[in-house]
Amino acid sequence: MFSNFLIGLREGLEASLVVCILIAYLVKTGNRNRLLPIWVGVSVAVVVSLAFGAGLEFGSQEMTFKAQEALGGSLSIVSVGLVTWMVFWMRRTARHLKKELHGKLDAALAMGTGALVATALLAVGREGLETSLFVWRAVHAADDGWHPMIGALLGIVTAVVLGWLFYRGALKINLAKFFTWTGGMLVVVAAGVLAYGVHDLQEAEFLGGLQNRAFDISATIPPDSWYGTLLKGTFNFQPDPTVLQVTVWALYLIPTLALFLAPVGFGRSVGATDQKAQKADEKPEADSAGDGARGSDSAEHDGERVRDGARRAGSRSGSDEV
Repeated sequence: MFSNFLIGLREGLEASLVVCILIAYLVKTGNRNRLLPIWVGVSVAVVVSLAFGAGLEFGSQEMTFKAQEALGGSLSIVSVGLVTWMVFWMRRTARHLKKELHGKLDAALAMGTGALVATALLAVGREGLETSLFVWRAVHAADDGWHPMIGALLGIVTAVVLGWLFYRGALKINLAKFFTWTGGMLVVVAAGVLAYGVHDLQEAEFLGGLQNRAFDISATIPPDSWYGTLLKGTFNFQPDPTVLQVTVWALYLIPTLALFLAPVGFGRSVGATDQKAQKADEKPEADSAGDGARGSDSAEHDGERVRDGARRAGSRSGSDEV
């Protein structure tokens, strides 16, 4: 339930911030009469997201067991990819999100009502589709499908309230730290979803090694205990995973979390430092060359002044002689 609350809160808050920025910009620029297309786009995005989730749920019921497992495993991998892209995208563009949205909204205002609807639809619809896919996967994996849905719904409601408070100026938090902490937790959750998706593909016989267990601690953490249910609902924990599950989990979690927690732009900082050092080394040479050029120029000017003085002196002496 917690993991779905987290995904609902994270995705919902992103969507709420986008809507708040769009509305605030229209109000401040005197385009309050253009708010209706924004709300139309938001409403269409919500309907499309709900329809997508319902289509996944009802469409999969007509499938065989192996087909359901294959679909669930494949969509687990897709949802992990989307969540990973989302947390890295927000980490990179959070500081410039407002400026980027303002630019898109200016272009949409110039193009007309349809462009405004499309801007809100695309901005909110992306988060909605990701949430639907992730929650559907959690519902499919859980024994009780209501808990993931309730958790996601509570997260979305909380995000809407926070977004409204941000818009009214009643709440101020460090969004960079918020997205960093929630993004890191989502990477851990996504690792569990990925491992569970691999297990589904093994049950569908798309992947082998289903009987090759890495360990089995079911006696210590029974799956039907409250703490076993909590671990499964939060991190998709499985007390008897296969070797392939553990391998995939580790290969995803360790490098992804390390890259996510690394400073933004750390890969470019080395190159920038080298360029600065190179420019610093080149500067004295350029200065010396410039000094030499300036010295030669001054020498030429001095020589011209001496020759001019000699010519004037010669002309004066000639006139005296005459």
